[in-house]
Order: sequence, then structure tokens, then C-alpha cells
Amino acid sequence: MTLTSPDLTTGIDGTIVSAEAWLSDLEVETLRTDAVQQFLKQETIFVRIRTAGGVEGLGYSYTIGTGGRAVLSLLRNGLLDVLIGLDANRPEAVWRALFTSTRATTVGVISSLAFAAVDTAVWDARCKAAGQPLWEAAGGARPSIPLYDTEGGWLHIDTDELVQQALASQARGLNGVKIKVGKPRGHEDFERLAAVRAAVGPGLDIMIDANQSMTAAEAIRRAALFEPLDIFWFEEPLPAEDMDGHRRLAASTTLPVAVGESMYSIGQFREYLQSGAASIIQVDVARVGGITPWLKVAHLAEAFNVSVAPHFLMELHVSLTCAVPNALYLEHIPQLRAVTRTEMAIVDGRGIAPTDPGLGIDWDLDAIEDRRVE
Repeated sequence: MTLTSPDLTTGIDGTIVSAEAWLSDLEVETLRTDAVQQFLKQETIFVRIRTAGGVEGLGYSYTIGTGGRAVLSLLRNGLLDVLIGLDANRPEAVWRALFTSTRATTVGVISSLAFAAVDTAVWDARCKAAGQPLWEAAGGARPSIPLYDTEGGWLHIDTDELVQQALASQARGLNGVKIKVGKPRGHEDFERLAAVRAAVGPGLDIMIDANQSMTAAEAIRRAALFEPLDIFWFEEPLPAEDMDGHRRLAASTTLPVAVGESMYSIGQFREYLQSGAASIIQVDVARVGGITPWLKVAHLAEAFNVSVAPHFLMELHVSLTCAVPNALYLEHIPQLRAVTRTEMAIVDGRGIAPTDPGLGIDWDLDAIEDRRVE
């Protein structure tokens, strides 16, 4: 038996009475390449719920080109039915019901992405019913977060353009830039990074990202090569399943090791933190299964005195990074401009948390519908 009740603060009945899911393809705003792949398109999985109190929640997750239809199938052929009768005012109970109904496929990528689409819809409805923006409902640590830019650092961009893009980000007041590494030879990466450092000086943080392309031996070698350039962090140097390799790398270098965008459960983060294999946690709200587990990972990292700097999804992560006290940075990669009416606010190089109740994303539903795929 499922127990539901009006929210004690709002008096609004959160019982979920309907749920639907669909897929919309979003164009990539610019060519994006790294050491192992190209970002083909954003397959965006949407979930919309309605409650007995008349509140609607719209949530989403994504893939970068494959797998979106598998996520949609799991939602339509199982998870949406589980939601009916549950209480959107109780996201922990809803998330646990989803997990329990899919034990044969958890922990897994497809399940986590499906959970995230539902969980963000639930939090959207819950916050709207309470009249609260997400950043306040989830903790309310601060109203803004420093930004770093990734769009000017893709691997196909030549050195001269890398420098110009970094200078442009610096001129806009952003606090850092991320540059992709993983060229065939380490000196190629070094020369690109050195040119940027010489141009921007010591006042701009430079992050590097290898996108899981290296062996432990090569990552250790390149980290030593990059150390004189004052790199702010070395991101995903190794495959995510190579925790021991990350531990050995972290022990060998002064560069902070950043991991997390390719992890799909709280337990994986716990193991990395316990082993000393992660200096910065980059938990992705879609890939970890939604806002409910994202917050748990952030607080777990806080217990280890480790900062959080999430991957991608800046329009949603701006609220989550503002919710927790140990958030370090927000990644600036605009991707929703084609399907939103307004953009994330940026002031003095900081992302500003939306103040509207709910997730705070100003969706253009007609544009989303135009990109719907069946």
C-alpha cells in the first residue's frame, strides 16, 4: 500500500496521477571532439508527471548520441507505471520504488539515466508545490557559483584558436578554461597548454581532460610533464573502472585528479573517495540517477573534504552547485538554448541560481515538440 498525503507546508496533494516520457534530439551547438569520441547530438529523454494537486513536473536526462531509445523503452515499458499513486512530495520514496522495480538492471547506465529523468520531474513538481527554487529546497548554500569554460578547448581546435578562445573567456570574466588532451604524443599536449598559459598568465585556472583515453603509466608520465604549467585539475585520465590506476596517479602527482562523470552509483564514488583516487568529484546528475543521489554524492564528498565540480548540464547543475557548500565550479557548455526561452544568468563570471519555483529551466515546449523523435 502506498501512503500519500498533502504536503504539510503547502497543503497540495502530491499523488502522481499521470506520467509520460518521450525523446527529443537536440543539435550540438558547436563541433565537440575529445581523445575518444565526437559529441554527435544530445538525445534528450523527457518525463512529465502530473499530481492530484494539479502540479506538473518536467524532468530530463540525456545521452550524447546513442542509447536514448533504450532509456525511453525502459521508462515506457516499466517505470512510468510504477509512478502512479506515488507521492511527488517524497522523492526518496519515489526513487527507491524505481530502484526496487529494476533490481535486475541496477546499477546500470540505462537504469540510472531513466531514474534521472523521473527524479528531476519529481523534484520539479515538489519544488513548484512548495513555491521554492531547487537551489534553496536542496540546501541553499549560496546563490551563485564560479564558471569555467569548455567550449573553446576541444581537441580539434588548433593552438592559435585555443589561445584566442581562452583569452576571450578570460575577458568575459570566467574563472577558468578546460582544454582537451590526449594527442598522440605528450609534447603536442604540452605545447598547446603552454601556449595558453603564456597568454593568460597565472590568473586563469586551466583544467585538462583526457576523457578516459590513457593508461595509468601514460597518465603518470604526462602529469609530470604538465605539472610546471600549474594545471588546476587532470580530468578522467583513465577509464572509470580503473580505480587503482587513478589511485596510483593521484599518489604520484601534485595535479588534482578529477573523476565522476562516468560513474553511475553512489557506491562507486564511495570507493574512489575511500581509496584516495579522486581529488575532485564530477558527479553528473543524469548519469548518477537524478537529484536525489546527486545530493548524496555531494555530501559524501564533503565528508571526505573533497570538492564537487559536476559534468555538463549547466542549466540544472547551477542550482545543485548552489545548493551544497563544497561545490567548486560549474562547467559552462550551453546546450539547451534551442529549447529554452531564456538562458542561465551569468554575472561577473558566476552562474546565478534560478529563483523561480522548480528546476528553474524556462522550457520552450513547442521547440521541444518540434524535435521529438518516435
